[in-house]
Amino acid sequence: MARLQTHRKLTKEGFENGRHGSVFYNLSIKKGCILMSDFVIRTFQENDFDVIKSLLEQEGWDNLAGHSQETIQALLNSDLALVALDGNDVIGYLRGLTDGAITLYICEVLVMENYRKLGIGQQLINLAHECYPSTRIEMLATSTSQEYYVNRGFRPFYGLRKSAEESV
Repeated sequence: MARLQTHRKLTKEGFENGRHGSVFYNLSIKKGCILMSDFVIRTFQENDFDVIKSLLEQEGWDNLAGHSQETIQALLNSDLALVALDGNDVIGYLRGLTDGAITLYICEVLVMENYRKLGIGQQLINLAHECYPSTRIEMLATSTSQEYYVNRGFRPFYGLRKSAEESV
């Protein structure tokens, strides 16, 4: 069971003003009656990227890991870029884009393998949606993660993609 403790009111302005590291949530993970750990979710900082790159490589997301400068710029320029921390260690992240009114697109959400099944990814998604509560959430899923999201109320939809190289 996850318990969230709010540190700040989440608004679009709050994320913009707090983009450089303000803490938004403490997240305590409990299994039964045992407190497992306290986690913090805050905005992405550029010095988080080395760990995020390692996570991407471990997950086999080579397109993002292999284009470090572009991926850093994507994180810095996104409407939402959140990291989950255990102490000072980055253990997961979320990157999202939104128009603020209709759609919140979760571009990536990734949690370190030994921290999965603790609700951290779900809390990253929940926090992102709390900032834009009127939006629908859209995201891509891998073949291994699709069942996870379907079990949490997401439904499959059809989409198309064309890379920058294919657009030339």
